[in-house]
Amino acid sequence: MTSPRLGYFTRLLDDATPVERYRNALAQFVRAEELGFDTAWVAQHHFHKDEGGLPAPFVLLAQAAAKTSRIQLATGIITLPLEAPLRVAEDAAVLWLLADGRLELGIGSGGTATSFPPFGHKVEDRPAIYAAHKDTLLRALRGEVLTTDGGALYPPAPRLADTIWEATFSASGAERIGREGHGLMLSRTQPRKTYTGLGSAVDQVEIVEGYRAALPAGVAPRVMASRSVLVVDTEEDGRRWRDQGISRSLELLAAQGVEVPEGVDAAELAAYLDLHVGTTEQVLASLAEDPILPGASDIVFQAHPVDPPHEVVLRSLELIAKDIAPALGWVPQH
Repeated sequence: MTSPRLGYFTRLLDDATPVERYRNALAQFVRAEELGFDTAWVAQHHFHKDEGGLPAPFVLLAQAAAKTSRIQLATGIITLPLEAPLRVAEDAAVLWLLADGRLELGIGSGGTATSFPPFGHKVEDRPAIYAAHKDTLLRALRGEVLTTDGGALYPPAPRLADTIWEATFSASGAERIGREGHGLMLSRTQPRKTYTGLGSAVDQVEIVEGYRAALPAGVAPRVMASRSVLVVDTEEDGRRWRDQGISRSLELLAAQGVEVPEGVDAAELAAYLDLHVGTTEQVLASLAEDPILPGASDIVFQAHPVDPPHEVVLRSLELIAKDIAPALGWVPQH
C-alpha cells in the first residue's frame, strides 16, 4: 500500500492572546515541515474563542505559505454556509498561486448553531445553503462563465477543484461525497448520544465503506483520518495531559446531554473519548485499535482537546515524526 501522508492540524486553542495563538500555529507549521510532515491543517470558527481560534483561515495560511516551501496547506474546514462562495473561490485561487499550488480546500456545513443568525441564516437551512454554496464554489473553481459578459474566476485555479475535501459524520453524507469524487474528512471523534465505553473509530467503518463504494470508477479514494494524539516523554506527563483532555471532553459531553457512569477509570474514559495521549509505546498501543488508520490516505494528528502549551506540542510533533508515524506506515518523502 502507498505510504499515507502525515498531517498536523491545529484549532489554535492555546491559553494565550490571539496573536500568540497565530504565531504559535505558524511556528508549529514550520517545525512540522522541518520534520517531514506532508500537510498542515486549520479550521474556521466564528465568535467562540474556546471552540476554535481562527475565523479567517486564508489569511493565516497565506502567512504560512510565506514561511514554508514544501508542506501542503489545507482548510479543515471552511464553514461554507457562512461564506460568500465566490469570495472563497477568489481567496483560495490567490493563495493557490502564492503558495505554488500548496493548497487543499476542505469544506463543510459547519457546527455551532449560534453562529448562523449573525450571518443572516437560520441553522435549519444549513443543508440547503451548503449545497447551493458548494455548487457555486465548484462552478467558479472549474472556470465556468459567471457573468453576463463572459467573466470567470480570476485568477484561474482549475486544479484546485481536484483538491476538495468534505467533512461528514454520516454514511449517507459519505456516499454523496464519494459520488462527487471528493476527499472524505473524518472527525477525530463521532457524535454519540449514550456512553458505550468504546472509541468512535469503529463507527467510522461504515462511513468509509459507503464512501469507497460510491466513488466513480477510476477515482482513487482520499480518506483523511483526524486523530487526537499527544506524545510525551514520560508516563507521568502522559497521565497529566490525558487527565486534562478527559476533563475538557467530559464538559463537552455533559453539554450534549451524554451521561458517563461514575467509577469509570481514566484508561477507559480516554478510549471512549478518542484520546491517544502518553508515551510512544502507549500511543502506538491505542492507535493499533483504530480500524480506519490502515486504509487512510491521510493521517492527521491534533493536540485538541488537550491543547497543551506550545513547547509540548512541538515535542509531540518530533515524537510523532520519529516514532509514531513510521510505525503506521508513513515514509518521509523529503
